[in-house]
Amino acid sequence: MFIQTNQNWSGRISRLAALVAGSLLVGQAAFAAGGDVVRTESGLVHGGTTDGLRMFKGIPYATAQRWQEPRPVTPWSGVRDATQPGARCAQTEDRTSGTPASTSEDCLYLNVTAAAGHNLPVLVYVHGGGLKNGAGSDLEPRRLAAREHAIVVTLNYRLGVFGFFGAPGLPGSGTFGLWDQQAAMTWVRHNIAAFGGGAHNVTLFGESGGGDSVCAQLVSPTARGLFDRVLIQSGTCSDANPVDALFPGAGAVVASWQPVSTVEESGVRVATALGCPAADPGCLRGIPVDRLLGDPAVAAVYWSPAYNTALLPRRPAAAIEAGGFARVPVMIGTTRDEATLLVTLTGQAKDNTAYRALLARAFGDRADEVAAAYSAYALPARAWAAIVGDRGYVCPNQGSASVLARYTRTYAYEFADQDAPLIFHVDPSFPLGAYHASDVPYIWDSTAPLSPAQQGLSNQLLDYVGRFAATGDPNGWGTPYWANVRPNGSAPVVQRLAPGEVGPARTADEHHCVVNE
Repeated sequence: MFIQTNQNWSGRISRLAALVAGSLLVGQAAFAAGGDVVRTESGLVHGGTTDGLRMFKGIPYATAQRWQEPRPVTPWSGVRDATQPGARCAQTEDRTSGTPASTSEDCLYLNVTAAAGHNLPVLVYVHGGGLKNGAGSDLEPRRLAAREHAIVVTLNYRLGVFGFFGAPGLPGSGTFGLWDQQAAMTWVRHNIAAFGGGAHNVTLFGESGGGDSVCAQLVSPTARGLFDRVLIQSGTCSDANPVDALFPGAGAVVASWQPVSTVEESGVRVATALGCPAADPGCLRGIPVDRLLGDPAVAAVYWSPAYNTALLPRRPAAAIEAGGFARVPVMIGTTRDEATLLVTLTGQAKDNTAYRALLARAFGDRADEVAAAYSAYALPARAWAAIVGDRGYVCPNQGSASVLARYTRTYAYEFADQDAPLIFHVDPSFPLGAYHASDVPYIWDSTAPLSPAQQGLSNQLLDYVGRFAATGDPNGWGTPYWANVRPNGSAPVVQRLAPGEVGPARTADEHHCVVNE
């Protein structure tokens, strides 16, 4: 039996209001002092200034032992250097994105990039990477912070087996990475006024696995009161992945969300493979990081966030359908060609025989019907990419937008630049179109070259995001009007985002979606 003896972070959230009130007073005094030294609840931090922005990196927001919920940081004396990012959480190298490996379990750090001012809108970003790779420091937010006169916070959280492992009797099974995110949001509520931010003007946003995380936080009862708006980029609140979508042979076992019992079953199998009794925390916690990262039994598991837990009592899609989520303004969307990146990486549907086999596994006796619907694509791999993207991302996303709109103001979008610059190390000859994460260099500082028309789209997108973060409404001078989703039972009107083509569109039909409220 796993025993949790340390006081966990969730027990402190109930005192949020009192702590935030006190931190506002401390924060205002610290900010008034000026300079690059800011007083946080845990101690003083020293950052740097570039182009009028103050930047603080590697600030510890929590600490955690392996497979335990995060706890507050022990205060320090003196001034802590905050000019370098903290260690990235334990992960393997990802050659596709170019992110390096790490064996660190001391990794719960965040970074603050702040424009000058008081009570500024705050954007808290949860990085992508399939919940197994990445770090908050991988993306540079200076352009977003400067143009939108805002504060941007990026953060690390535990990943893969370290973030989402589960075993019978282990408190927090399948949700450690999500608890980390809530600890970071709590830190923001308590401390961001010291950097000039509005503690109650916080937008939580994320892309890919970060978008999934944002959906989890939107429905999590333990996250209530920790944010004021959300932006979900290429994330999903549902499970609609076709069979074998992630990789050949994956079958139907790969899911964005899994019941905690399934996660715990995976944990038992991994413990057995590693030579540990599943109920022996000392054995499992004593295994070196590199062995866990490299073990085939660990790598064979898709470590999904778990529901039927304290953090996620219900599957996110079910919670949204029932109105069980934070009633804050929502912006939600996808790219037009979400799965082209995935298909080119996995090498799926290389020829018509392989394509028809995938169709048969995924759709059974409806395979011919689906093939006919996607017959316009010349390449089998491109047709399969469209199917996976529509069924796994676009249609569920639009369905979520329609349901969310019943309860709260919701804005939907589709990023559709077919010539977006390539930011991954993949075969450039495959027609990727507006691939998964192709919108990233339009929001974050990037070395990816943008044409003048693409730079114009980037400015529009930044303004939409910045105004949404400031007011809950993306509309304002200089950008085409963006209508919110109407809860009228029809497919949602999304804002199509492409160079020179920004405006409303109904895209459900072209993605073969049946979107019903």
